[in-house]
Amino acid sequence: MGSVLSLVEPNLHLVDVDRRKLLFHVPTSALFELDGLSEALIARLRAGDRTADDLAQALAPRYGSEPVNAAIDELKTLKVLSVDGSAQLNAEPAKVTEFPLNTVVLNVNTGCNLSCTYCYKEDLAAPSKGEKMPLETAINAIEMLLRESPDQDRYNVVFFGGEPLTHMPLIRNVVAYCEARFQKVRGSVDFSLTTNATLLTEALVDYFDAHRIGLTISLDGPKAMHDKNRITVGGKGTYDVVRQKVEMLFSRYRSRPIGARVTLTRGVTDVETIYQHLHRELGFHEVGFAPVTSGDIAEFNLTPQELAEVFAGMKRLGRRYLEGALQGRNIGFGNMHRLLSDIHEGSKKALPCGAGVALLAVDTAGEINLCHRFTGSDLPRFGDVETGVDKPALSQFIEARLDRSGTGCEACRIRNLCSGGCYHESYAKYGDPSVPAYHYCDLLRDWVDFGVDVYSRVAIENPGFFDAHVTPRRSPSP
Repeated sequence: MGSVLSLVEPNLHLVDVDRRKLLFHVPTSALFELDGLSEALIARLRAGDRTADDLAQALAPRYGSEPVNAAIDELKTLKVLSVDGSAQLNAEPAKVTEFPLNTVVLNVNTGCNLSCTYCYKEDLAAPSKGEKMPLETAINAIEMLLRESPDQDRYNVVFFGGEPLTHMPLIRNVVAYCEARFQKVRGSVDFSLTTNATLLTEALVDYFDAHRIGLTISLDGPKAMHDKNRITVGGKGTYDVVRQKVEMLFSRYRSRPIGARVTLTRGVTDVETIYQHLHRELGFHEVGFAPVTSGDIAEFNLTPQELAEVFAGMKRLGRRYLEGALQGRNIGFGNMHRLLSDIHEGSKKALPCGAGVALLAVDTAGEINLCHRFTGSDLPRFGDVETGVDKPALSQFIEARLDRSGTGCEACRIRNLCSGGCYHESYAKYGDPSVPAYHYCDLLRDWVDFGVDVYSRVAIENPGFFDAHVTPRRSPSP
């Protein structure tokens, strides 16, 4: 009678694109177009378990015995087909001993000149009370990066805060140090920072342009939306001054594309209007959205209904992204672009991001944090810039997230694109960054399914889009 064969549903996701059937291979995030035989095999197996003899008897008259057996073997190799119900969904959790760091985030000042109501930074302070990073600490952080990971082709130094522009002397000194230091090592160095833009001047913009320092502007949309939460210490909205500074920035800065980062909070869910304003009207190259679902102040968290509205709006924007991609244009919708980049590169993401492996953040005291979101939090540190990374502690943390057994991620079809979600989201929601971010799993599954469909259509109708717009984009950033 032979062994019983069954589909391993958590390892496949079928996509229909204009009557063409594609298989999204979950273990590798790769996409395959199914031929008639493979499609027929999967359809019969979805109707119930079968033996190889059953399948051959049903399909051989049309396709031939040898092709049927070859297709069965191929599906077994892909781990889409199991024998007698045995199937391995995830690799055995590996021991983590290597940390190929290429990015260090410097929390240059805990002080900020704004008082945004939803800010997640636990160490945030007013400018006069901010703790500024000493130059020695910053230099030690750079040397720690090179010492821990000496053979990278490219390194990234990210300036963060607080508001990083409140400590420009440090930024200038670090840039000067790195530009000299990295001439003596193998890899090149890039700089970037995220700013609220209120302190930008023409001289600063010219400096950033001359040193090719990448800029991301925190801006939440049109005036009414932005001024709802992004306010001064005195409670005044900041949109008017930010818009003025942004217009000046665009008139002088030429080195790199400028992106906008939008924080979505309760009552602010209209992503299409925000995108239209920031990309079409103000001229940002790319707009990315960060929904707040687990902040410390519950009144700013999006409700489940609002989060669903956000994802529905993102899908509508995604359809506009698809229209542009089919015409060879990138319309600057950052969330869609990042998802398609992951799929295109066949990303088998064992972890949600590079934090703790490729990226670490250094606070003003020189202590090493998992990422910039954790500076000032109660999460234990992972060493300091003088003694280096506490590799045993970091290994233990990373290995805990790598082990999917007994979690909702174990058999989830998006497990290798989501990988449990943001550490800080989990920390804020559950008090444990190693726990998957279960609170938006269903919406995220739907979003990734949508992304797979968009990717498939672009891959079929305009594959050149990926070489032109996706592959050159990748650059680690917080």
